[in-house]
Amino acid sequence: MMSEATVKSTISVDANAVKKTPAARNDKQLPDIDFDRFKTSRSFAASRKRKDVFMKGLICLAFIIACIPLISVLWTTIANGIKRLNLNFLSYNMSGVVGGSQTPSGGYGGVLHAIIGTLEITLGAMVISVPVGLMCAVYLIEYAARGNKLAKSIGLLVDVMSGIPSIVAGLFAYSMFSLIGGPGAISGFEGSVALSLLMIPTVVKTSEEMLKVVPGDLREASYALGVSKQRTICKIVLRTALPGIVSGVILAIARVIGETAPLLMTAGYATFTNVNLFSGEMTTLPVFVYQEYSKLRANCPPNAGSSCVTTIPMERSWAAALVLIIIVLILNLIGRVVARVFAVKSER
Repeated sequence: MMSEATVKSTISVDANAVKKTPAARNDKQLPDIDFDRFKTSRSFAASRKRKDVFMKGLICLAFIIACIPLISVLWTTIANGIKRLNLNFLSYNMSGVVGGSQTPSGGYGGVLHAIIGTLEITLGAMVISVPVGLMCAVYLIEYAARGNKLAKSIGLLVDVMSGIPSIVAGLFAYSMFSLIGGPGAISGFEGSVALSLLMIPTVVKTSEEMLKVVPGDLREASYALGVSKQRTICKIVLRTALPGIVSGVILAIARVIGETAPLLMTAGYATFTNVNLFSGEMTTLPVFVYQEYSKLRANCPPNAGSSCVTTIPMERSWAAALVLIIIVLILNLIGRVVARVFAVKSER
């Protein structure tokens, strides 16, 4: 036990130390920082403001320049295609159309067969490419380990396929079906196969990026509850990434719906309506536009009168191009609605 004298002497020593502390601090004072030196000068602030205004103007100018081609294409297509776009044009095909003469129905031919062919061939390409591309993306993200040679090979093949010209895809499909069904085999399904080769890389890449965005905590929470890996992928991962996957599919459709070269080789061209995807020639809107544009002008008999329009092929091509743009717009709207309906709702 410490004595009372020892405690008093300790307290006095500590008091002396406390008294000496300010003096010691005065001997070693911290440097006096002049914070006014770091204030932004008026000229520097004005220079930053000028640079900010300049960059904003440059970005706005770049946006306007990027919008000019889009607005020009839309305006030109609408201005040239709206005058021939009517119910008669959408309700009839090109059967019985001769030159620029008027048909018995009161019109000058239509694109009904091309609309049906476009929708069927594109739908067939979706049925082939979406499951293949989605399963490929799931394997690369969820199952393939780092450094997996098979995963690297698949990624390399997908990158190579994304750069394949469309005419090569058409040639491949034509050659494959010629070996199966004999030389000269042409059908709408053959065109779907050619378009699916162009869609698969886009579906794989977009789905892969969307699966990467899904937080790993969701997977770990599902595994912690005893849910299997397959069920976690189907119910948690794909469900969370569904809006982005739908957007990627719509992007892939927009990529192939305007293709002409592979469909000329595989689906051919017909003036009648063919609803059988697996037999016979089918016409799509891009092929119809190409065929009509290549005619330039139609022949008219000498005594045809005003009912015969020599410029009708050009008018039909512009109207068909406008119909194609409207179909792409409708598909994008449907994709946005589906993505919004199936989007994960966050509780606040």
